[in-house]
Amino acid sequence: MEFEQDIHPTAIIHQEAILHKKVKIGAYSVIGKFVEIGEGTEIGNHVNITGHTKIGKLNKIFHSSSIGEQPQDIKYKDQETYLEIGDRNTIREFCTINTGTVEGNKKTVIGNDNWILAYVHIAHDCIVKNNIVIVNNASLAGHVEIDNYVVLGGFTAIHQFCKIGQHAITMGGTLLSQDVPPYVRAVSKGGMASPNGINSLGLRRRGFTSEAISNIKNGYKIIYMRDNSIDEAKKELTKLELTSPEVGKYLDFIERSNRGLIRSSG
Repeated sequence: MEFEQDIHPTAIIHQEAILHKKVKIGAYSVIGKFVEIGEGTEIGNHVNITGHTKIGKLNKIFHSSSIGEQPQDIKYKDQETYLEIGDRNTIREFCTINTGTVEGNKKTVIGNDNWILAYVHIAHDCIVKNNIVIVNNASLAGHVEIDNYVVLGGFTAIHQFCKIGQHAITMGGTLLSQDVPPYVRAVSKGGMASPNGINSLGLRRRGFTSEAISNIKNGYKIIYMRDNSIDEAKKELTKLELTSPEVGKYLDFIERSNRGLIRSSG
């Protein structure tokens, strides 16, 4: 993207903020003292960027978002905490993304190449990795971790400390209080989320072979369709991993899971 620095005369930029010479800042936006904005990033109108916030290259933040504000945590006492946003992210209108807390990672982290749509809330200490789509009105409570290539449907609500594995997808209105393994499709049917097969369409779109998808489906069956305990499932997955490295992502995730996996409604 080729343009010179373009700051609307009504924008308020703290003199100690660090802005690359090639950024755009829209009308009535406010950029705080400890903010750093990288090359090619565009900030819309009425955007507030505050706190110790570092934003990378080629991001586009649309109108009326609040980025880097204090965490919504009653334990927070004005400590120095951080927000880091990587490169090439799109953040649409009215999003709220908070800094971390000293009880957590001390920082909230957004990776690269993410689509964060209107009215999304990302709370303190969240880790949102890369190539993720978060659809309108989804809400992430504190300390949530989202792995690469996840899609969160509109109005998805995620409990504190939950983890979502790579290539997983949640349907609209999903309520999560436990962890979603890689590749799994999660859906709420009148209550908390349950597994509903794997994200086959997403995997095909990302170039997974038919054989790989078949193996991933077999891994899903081991976890959810054979009345296995977690320990029994891990033993079967370990055997399947010998011929299917994709299945190893299930095992890695189970080891990282603290809240337990979402459970079958059946």
